[in-house]
Amino acid sequence: MKAWSSLLLMFGLLLAALALQGCGTTRATMQNALGEEVMLLGHDPVAYFTAGKPTYGNPALKTTLPERTYYFSSEANKRLFDANPEKYEPQYGGFCASGAAFALKLGSDPTEFEIVDGRLFIFGDVLGHEAWSIDPAWNIRHADSVWDESRDTGWRLQSLRRYAGKVDWYKSGADIRRDWAAKFPGRAMSVYDPGSMVANLFLKRPGWRAREGYGPQPVVGFVGEDACPPACPGAVSRRFGADSAVAPPPVAR
Repeated sequence: MKAWSSLLLMFGLLLAALALQGCGTTRATMQNALGEEVMLLGHDPVAYFTAGKPTYGNPALKTTLPERTYYFSSEANKRLFDANPEKYEPQYGGFCASGAAFALKLGSDPTEFEIVDGRLFIFGDVLGHEAWSIDPAWNIRHADSVWDESRDTGWRLQSLRRYAGKVDWYKSGADIRRDWAAKFPGRAMSVYDPGSMVANLFLKRPGWRAREGYGPQPVVGFVGEDACPPACPGAVSRRFGADSAVAPPPVAR
């Protein structure tokens, strides 16, 4: 009975969300004043590879692909991207790579990233980054296996669908904390408030916590739309918790 009640509740929430907010975009974008769907809060996707740092792009240097636009910090980076977009685009539409392992499309913080085997992975927040770091290969394998299912589905519809019908290998927060303790004994996970499910699923777009500076999260902003500083073209943005257990990623070679 409890299971049926939970299912009916989720179904009701799904219908309400779709009626009020729609299915959501297929990629983790924020809309600028021109109506363009911008990836990575305007960060330069190429700079992750060349500089190893989250670097704000310039709205005057942009490339638009179906359903998403990218900004670049230099003409050189724009040329690199235009010559081979697949090399530089973030995996899983820029959504949290940890959630993607469970077929969820939630969260996007351009300051939390990793580059593995030439692929750029973005995380929803420091906790998603830490959870993924427990076993990157496991997370990549599962996320790759379900990406075809979620690729062209709006983030809100896909996430609600998979909260209602979880993948067989789903892990709860408690499961992840146990895995963390086993992998990194004596090291605590970061203290971070990811916000409510209502905000993340119904009221806000992916990336809102980084953009607004939710709780102790530094304000990253949306370059071209929000104040400079911090969101200044060409500047390096600040990630949450310099003392995080996850070290900043190295420069990709």
